[in-house]
Amino acid sequence: MTETLDIKITKTKHSRLNETDFDNLPFGKIFTDHMFVADYADGEWKNLQVVPYGDISFSPAISSLHYGQSFFEGIKAYKHADGQVSVFRPDKNAARFNKSAERLCMPTLPEEIFLQSIAAVIDVDRDWVPAQANHSLYIRPFMFATDRFLGVAPSTTYSYMVLLCPVGPYFSKTLRVKIETHFTRAAEGGMGYAKSSGNYGGSMYPAKKATEEGFDQLIWTDAKDHKYIEEMGAANVMFVLDGTLITPSTRDTILDGVTRDTVLTLAREWGMPVEERRVSIAEIIEGAKNGKLTDAFGAGTAATLAPVGSISHEGEEYFLSDPQTREFSQKMLKALNAIRYGDAPDVHGWNYMV
Repeated sequence: MTETLDIKITKTKHSRLNETDFDNLPFGKIFTDHMFVADYADGEWKNLQVVPYGDISFSPAISSLHYGQSFFEGIKAYKHADGQVSVFRPDKNAARFNKSAERLCMPTLPEEIFLQSIAAVIDVDRDWVPAQANHSLYIRPFMFATDRFLGVAPSTTYSYMVLLCPVGPYFSKTLRVKIETHFTRAAEGGMGYAKSSGNYGGSMYPAKKATEEGFDQLIWTDAKDHKYIEEMGAANVMFVLDGTLITPSTRDTILDGVTRDTVLTLAREWGMPVEERRVSIAEIIEGAKNGKLTDAFGAGTAATLAPVGSISHEGEEYFLSDPQTREFSQKMLKALNAIRYGDAPDVHGWNYMV
């Protein structure tokens, strides 16, 4: 049995819960009353606390600001009909959190601290978990370097924090996406598989250009030849092509998504042919032309399953079927929601109850 950690809890004197409009929850802009904080120094994690949400102070010389030692995770908690709260597959996020830490020369975080930190702050703020359909509590664990040192070397001190945001749907419409063949998100040997803050900073300029052109998301391609699809800006990307679910196989350049893994697991259990492999732009465009591409969607924690309505490549736009008529993604979304909201048996043990 995992040892219960000594986490100090200091509650806020003024809750903002009654001031919050739960019918209007823009993603990532509304925060709960509390947050989790911990410090790393002298080779160990210490000062584990739940404290009132608020600003933090730091030296302008901390190395994360200058050299990019920072990364994060994204997880969601759901309110079940009986009032219980579950966190979906946080053990997978814990493992990926430590892969990011290792790639960025940062200390790993014991899984029990990761899980219990999330549980502790949710338990204090459980009334913030939305009860509405398609709503959830978004969980943002993150770590950043805190050494006051202007030198290109790994920090020796770090802060770990967990923020909570009640949220509605990330995407509220069918996506118009563009296949990016000039800018690069990640290269082989790089850190595309880590949830490094720098990965997202570097993607903002091409994403901004795409938005100005009327697109909702980019589909990134390989850095060498721009011939193979990798992932979308906010999610892994998946296709149903000629009756087979296909998705780019994970590598240095592709995030190993938790929702991606969940979809693949369920699809295989249903007997759906599944292929994780290199996916060429050419076969996707050909499938869109000849009608064999019957489904396309982004799969991610924030996005859940986000339907792709059209794909643009080299100035041509290819329109797909109405998402409401798509058999696979509609079935998958219903199955995912049933498990996460406690309306179906959790046979895999994916729900971590708080």
